Amino acid sequence: MAHRVDHEYDYLFEIVLIGDSGVGKSNILSRFTRNEFCLESKSTIGVEFATRTLQVEGKTVKAQVWDTAGQERYRAITSAYYRGAVGALLVYDITKRQTFDNVRRWLRELRDHADSNIVIMMAGNKSDLNHLRAVSEEDGHALAEGEGLSFLETSALEAKNIEKAFQTILNEIYHIISKKASAAQEAAASVSLPSQGTTINVTNSSGNTKKGCCST
Repeated sequence: MAHRVDHEYDYLFEIVLIGDSGVGKSNILSRFTRNEFCLESKSTIGVEFATRTLQVEGKTVKAQVWDTAGQERYRAITSAYYRGAVGALLVYDITKRQTFDNVRRWLRELRDHADSNIVIMMAGNKSDLNHLRAVSEEDGHALAEGEGLSFLETSALEAKNIEKAFQTILNEIYHIISKKASAAQEAAASVSLPSQGTTINVTNSSGNTKKGCCST
């Protein structure tokens, strides 16, 4: 959800982390919001969230990031959080082919429930485990391009591209919000009525012209 606020921050953007269980969503969240990594993190139950405030093109933006459970039994709970989101990071594990094969299913679910303008980025996580790679970076780029998504390989362990992924999402959200605001202002300006009287020429049946002033 995108909110305009006048106090501690200018905008509040809600972003969801989605993908199979075990792909590293919780560590991506903790790395981005607290710069922490836990080697023994447990599976998320339902949803968890954390926030971080940062600058986007001179504006103070508070990112509210929701970490959703990847297990099927929590799907009804987690899908409800898609509706308020303006951004999503769809994560798979580069060492587990099945998590990559499930990306399209997650994408379909997200598009079914979320706003049509939601900004989506795909992330191939755990790039630090390159020696165990089961999904090539080329495959990741190809799928993302085919679906019209941005793409990065990330490592929550090494803090690689985590900041860049969220900055990219937040920048794109901000541009969409800014364009909507500008369009709304232009539309409001175009329908405003003139403040002064307007002279109207009225031709009668005899061809003579009378002039009158209509105050608006």
